[in-house]
Amino acid sequence: MRLRHVALGTGLALLMAGPALAQGDQMPESYRQVQQSALDLQRRALLAMVDSMPERLYRDKATPAQRDFAQQIAHSAGAVVMIASSVLGIPGPAPQDTAAYLNSRSGLRAFVNGCYDWATTALRNQSAADRARTVNLFGMRMQGWKVWDELHQHTFWTAGQIVANFRKNGMAPPGFGFF
Repeated sequence: MRLRHVALGTGLALLMAGPALAQGDQMPESYRQVQQSALDLQRRALLAMVDSMPERLYRDKATPAQRDFAQQIAHSAGAVVMIASSVLGIPGPAPQDTAAYLNSRSGLRAFVNGCYDWATTALRNQSAADRARTVNLFGMRMQGWKVWDELHQHTFWTAGQIVANFRKNGMAPPGFGFF
């Protein structure tokens, strides 16, 4: 139920913000909390997947071309840090040992939590000037606050692909929470 409210709140905030932003206005400071709620939602969803998949299937792939389960989780969470740190110019954490986080539940949980702890701090400490500053995200020019929304879309696009790992093994993925 809580996930439904976050999703609906995020959608409504974006719809209401659209006309103001089209006129060149800055995103209201209160929108930062919507973005924090999105980060919290991402963390919970990825951790639910980590906890729901048997460890013996962490290195299993749904298709030969896809990352394995653990790699896909790590990509979902790690991209938040990698992209935000490079595009927004925020120093990221030290790299972690892939053997430690790709092969165990405790390691993968620690990796996901570390990524979202960093992201929470980075979002909280992003100055108003840095949120308004125009940055380049893979060729797209946008204000710094918008990067967090793009990362949210990337995380759920990538996490949605993980559902195939569950289905391949005759398992239901963890509850989405919206329905």
